[in-house]
Amino acid sequence: MRERTSRLLSYVAKDWYARFVSVFVAIIIMSCLAVFDGYWWSESFTIGYWSLSVALLIDVLLPIRLRLLRWGLRIVAAIVITFSFARIESPSIYPVNKERWLWWVEQTLPQLQPFIWISLSLLLIHVLLSIWAVTRTKMFGVMGASILLLTVADSFTPIWLWDNVAIVVFVGLVWLLLSHLERLKRTHPDSWGELLEYPIRVATPAIIVLSLLMIISLNAPAMAPLLQDPYTIWKNAKGEEVQVFLGEKAILDDTPLSKSNASSGYSRNDATLGGGFDFDFSPMMTVSTSHKSYWRGETKATYNGEGWVERPAEEGYQSVEKGVELQNRINRDLAETVEVEQIVTMVRTEPYPILFAAAPITKVNWIEEDNELFPSGLSWSPEYWELKWNMEIKYPTIYSVTSAVTVLDEEGLRGTEAEFSDPNANSFYSHISGSVPDRVWELAAEVTAEGTNDYDKARLLENYLSTSYKYNNKPDLTKLSGTSPDFVDQFLFELKEGYCDYFSTAMAVMARTLGMPTRWVKGFSPGVLPSDSVGPPEEFMTGGVVSNPLGAGTYTVRNSDAHSWVEIYFEGYGWIPFEPTAGFDFPYRMPAGEEVSLPDKDMNEEVAATNITEKSYTSSKVILWTAVSALFIGVVALVIIRRRDFSGLWIRLRTGSYSTNDQIVVETGRLIAACNKRGFERKEYETIREAIIRWTNTHNHKRFREDFRTVLNTFEKAKYGAGSATKEEVDHFVTKVRYLIGELK
Repeated sequence: MRERTSRLLSYVAKDWYARFVSVFVAIIIMSCLAVFDGYWWSESFTIGYWSLSVALLIDVLLPIRLRLLRWGLRIVAAIVITFSFARIESPSIYPVNKERWLWWVEQTLPQLQPFIWISLSLLLIHVLLSIWAVTRTKMFGVMGASILLLTVADSFTPIWLWDNVAIVVFVGLVWLLLSHLERLKRTHPDSWGELLEYPIRVATPAIIVLSLLMIISLNAPAMAPLLQDPYTIWKNAKGEEVQVFLGEKAILDDTPLSKSNASSGYSRNDATLGGGFDFDFSPMMTVSTSHKSYWRGETKATYNGEGWVERPAEEGYQSVEKGVELQNRINRDLAETVEVEQIVTMVRTEPYPILFAAAPITKVNWIEEDNELFPSGLSWSPEYWELKWNMEIKYPTIYSVTSAVTVLDEEGLRGTEAEFSDPNANSFYSHISGSVPDRVWELAAEVTAEGTNDYDKARLLENYLSTSYKYNNKPDLTKLSGTSPDFVDQFLFELKEGYCDYFSTAMAVMARTLGMPTRWVKGFSPGVLPSDSVGPPEEFMTGGVVSNPLGAGTYTVRNSDAHSWVEIYFEGYGWIPFEPTAGFDFPYRMPAGEEVSLPDKDMNEEVAATNITEKSYTSSKVILWTAVSALFIGVVALVIIRRRDFSGLWIRLRTGSYSTNDQIVVETGRLIAACNKRGFERKEYETIREAIIRWTNTHNHKRFREDFRTVLNTFEKAKYGAGSATKEEVDHFVTKVRYLIGELK
C-alpha cells in the first residue's frame, strides 16, 4: 500500500507545474466565455465547458510526454460531447451497410456546425496557451489579456462580468504563488525538499491571505469610476456618445432618490426627487410600433416642494375588456389624431403598476396571446390616461394596444387657451406649493414675456430650460446652499444642472405660475431601432426623402431610457406633451408638410453663446488630455519595443566614464548580483572563478558551463590583463551577460 501511494505521489509530483498551468488556463478560458452571453446558444456554452473540462481531466491524468495520445483523446471527446449536446436530428433509418453509413454521415456531420468548430477552437487555444505560458512574463500576458477582455466587455455591454474578473484574478494569484514555488524547486532543490516536509505550514498562510483578499474585494461597495477611459474621452471629443454599462446592471430603481446615486430605471416613488444615478443600459422591453413615440407610464399632478405625490384615492378607474374602445374624458374635439399600433414585449421579469404605450391608449387588443383569456385585473383611467395593472397578478410578457396620438397643430394651439372649462379641474392642475419662492414666478414671467399666447409661452419655457441648463445624471449637490426648501428653486438658481426629473418638474411648476394646467408624466423615451431599420442619414437620401419618416419598427428600450416630461392642457386639444430636458426631442406627429416652429427670441442668445464657449473649452481640454495620453502610451510602447536599444543606451550612460575593461568588470558584478538573487550563492571566501566553477559543476546548471566560462575568461582578461578590450568585445560580453540573466529567471 505504501509503495502504491509513493508511486502515485511520485507521478503527481512529476510535471506538477505544467498540470497546474493547464488547469489555470482552462479556468481562465471558461471565465472569458461569458463575453459571448447573448450571442451563443446555450448548447454552445455547454459544449465548450464540457470540452474544456474533459481536456483538463486528460491533461491531469495522462503523462505529459504522451502528446499524441492526449491530442487524440481530446478530439474524440470533443466530437462525442458535440454529438451529445448539439441540436442534432438523427436519421430514422439506422445505417447497416457502407452506403447507409455514408448517407448517415452526410446527413449528420453538417448538423455539428458550428458547435464542433467552437469546441475544437477552444481545445486549440487551451493547448497553445498551456504550452506557451510557462514563464512569468507570459503568465502575466495571459492574465492581462483576460482581465482586459472581461473589463472592456463589462463596461461596454450589458453583461455582468465582475464575478468572472474575480475568478481570473484569484486564479492569477494562485498561479503566481505556484510559479514562485516552481522556481524555488528549480533553483533551490534542497530548500524545496525541506518545504515538502511541512506542506501545511506552507499552504495555510497562502490560503488565508488569498481568501481574505477575495472576500474583501467581492464584498467591497460598488463605486463609479473616477477617471474616464481614453476611448470614451476621444469619442466625446468628437461629439459622439459612448454607451458605458456601469453600476448595478439590471437593478430596478425602487427607492426614492436622495443624496446617493441609484441606477437608472422606472422609479416607484417620486415624492422626493433629486440626487443622481448611474446609467443602467440593460434591456427593459421591446416595442414594435407603427409610429415612433414616448412610452407613457404614470401621471402625477400634486407637487409638494420636494417631488410628486400619489393621488389620495384611485377614483374613476374603469374595467378593461379585450378589443373594446376605452373612454376618454378629455376634450379633444379640435384635435386631429393618428392611430398607433404597438406590440410590447417585456424583457425584464419585474412587475410594474402600469402598462406602457403611446398616449392615450384607445384599445387593448390582447395580452399574452390573442387567443388567451383576458385578465380581469386591468383598469383604465380616462382622466389620467393610465392603464393600471393589478400587482397581485403576474405581469404580462407581451401585449398589444392601440393609441390615438394627437397631431401637433401649432396654429390651432395658438388660437386656444391653456385652461379647463371646469374651474375645479383648472384649480387642481394649476395648484402651486407654498414652498415655491417668488423668484421662480419672476423668472417664468421674464422668460415668457415675448409670448403672445399660451402655446408660445409654453414653448419659450421649454426652450429656455433645454438651452440654459446642462444635463447631468450626477449633478454637483455641493452647490446647494441649504437655504431653499424647494426642489425647483434649487435647480433653477443653485444647481443649474440635472436630469429629466429636474427639467420636467421645473417646467411643470413654472407653467403653473403662468396659470397653465400641467401634469408630470413618467415613462420611457423611444429607445433605439436596429441600424438596418433606420436607413442612411437624410443628406444621403435621393431627393432628401427619409426612408422611415414615421419611425416604424421594433425599438429596444433600456432602463437608461427611463424618462419624465410635461403635459399642458389646451382646451379642445387635450394634453399636449412638452420636452424641456436638454438633449431630448419629443417625436410629435405633424400635419403633412409642416415642421415644429418656435417664436424668435433674443433673450437666450447670450446664454447660448456662453454654452457654446463652455463646450468649446471643454472639448479643447478633452482633446489636450487625449493627446497627452496618446503621447504617453506611444512613449511607453516605444520603450517596450526598443527596450534593447534603450538598455544599451542606459549602460553607456551609466558607464560612460569607464574604460572598456571597467565596463566588463561592472557587468560581471551585475551578473554575480543577479545570480545571488536566483540561488547561485557565492561564499565569502570564494573568488569569482571558484564560485562559477562550483555553480557549473552541479547537475542543474551544467548547461550554463560554457557561457559562464566565457564570461569568466573575459572578466579575468579585463581585470588582470595588460591590454584593453575593444568596443565589439564589450558589446558581445554585455549580450552574453543579459542572456545568462534571462535564462536564470
